[in-house]
Order: sequence, then structure tokens, then C-alpha cells
Amino acid sequence: QAQLVESGGGLVQPGGSLRLSCTTSGFSISSYAMSWYRQVPGKERALVASVSSRSSTTNYADSVKGRFTISRDNAANAAYLQMNSLKPEDTAVYFCKAISGSTNYWGQGTQVTVSS
Repeated sequence: QAQLVESGGGLVQPGGSLRLSCTTSGFSISSYAMSWYRQVPGKERALVASVSSRSSTTNYADSVKGRFTISRDNAANAAYLQMNSLKPEDTAVYFCKAISGSTNYWGQGTQVTVSS
């Protein structure tokens, strides 16, 4: 059974940093693109960043370009999101997603709150 577990969220002051981790089990991520999404109450889940299966391609939402970095470790079956220069508007629940063709798996999310 495929499982994704996000960790690393929490409360951070504006300008601070957090590193989110997405650890997986029950499948190998090596053939999956990995993505991070975020969602705030009352809004749809939005794509933050994605990385292709072999890390050859990354994409970022305009709002996080230059501040966030997505990475993956296929040997560890994990993906990461390094978030720097955090802003209050980055506050959201962050979700990890694994995608391969029509197959996709989601984690349960981790809360990130940016506040002074």
C-alpha cells in the first residue's frame, strides 16, 4: 500500500526557513514525478513545485521562485522542499504528491505557519 508522509512543518517567523520532507513507502518513487502543493482554507490546492523522476526538470509557482527549492532522493524514496525567506502568505497546509501517468498518491499534509 502506497503511503506518503510529510514532515518538517511548523511555526516560523517571516524571513525564516523550513525544510519539508516527504517520505514514502509501498512503492518506488524512481518512476514518479514528485510535487508539492499547498492549500489554505476556502481555496483549492495549488501547485508549489514539481520535479521530474530523474530530477532533470523542476517547475515552481511564480510566487515561490527564487525562495523554494524542490529536490528528491530516489535511493531514499523521499522528496524535499527547502523553503527560505518565508512570508506570511506562505502559510498553508503543504501536501506531497507522487504522479506516474494516471496513478497518483497524496500525503496527509503538514501545516506551515509563518507569523511573528
